[in-house]
Amino acid sequence: MSQQPNIVTTTQVGPRGIPEALFIDNVEDYLGGPDAEIEPALQAWQQMIGYFRKYQFMEKSTLQKQLGFEEKIPELERTLEAVELLQLKKEANESLETHFELADTVYTSAVVEPVEEVYLWLGANTMLAYPLSEARELLKNKIESAKLKLEEVSEEQAYLRNQITTTQVNIARVFNWDVKRRKERRAKEAENNHKPA
Repeated sequence: MSQQPNIVTTTQVGPRGIPEALFIDNVEDYLGGPDAEIEPALQAWQQMIGYFRKYQFMEKSTLQKQLGFEEKIPELERTLEAVELLQLKKEANESLETHFELADTVYTSAVVEPVEEVYLWLGANTMLAYPLSEARELLKNKIESAKLKLEEVSEEQAYLRNQITTTQVNIARVFNWDVKRRKERRAKEAENNHKPA
């Protein structure tokens, strides 16, 4: 029995060490020729399906991350705008009149006197007080970090889409090659059966 072909090259990896799917140029040569046993083709098929599922799982995971960052960045930017407005009002020694949502479609107004600090949610049910200037710097850093991570996740997403497409094409090519090979074998058998002895 021939050795199982390798569908993924371990020397070429993408973002976060994700293996790169090989594109099979010539399925027949790749699987060992036209008279190769069916077992290597089935093993290659199963291996491709396995990687296809892994790539799909990773794609869903990165898509969730991407959506999270796309939601988080505008929220951080709005928070930064609010902190900057509070800082401007503090420097001008003016109060700030604002409207905020209590519940769906229920708003109220409030007057905010100049403040020295704001409370920011840090996650994991943690809120800390920061002086306005520190809050501003923290938010700027978080926005910059989130944008970089969004860019990385977007690149990873594009890479995974490419790997999924390559794997789908390989699966189809192996399947089509096997169908063609079986058809040719049946035609040869039929031809041999009809030849006079």
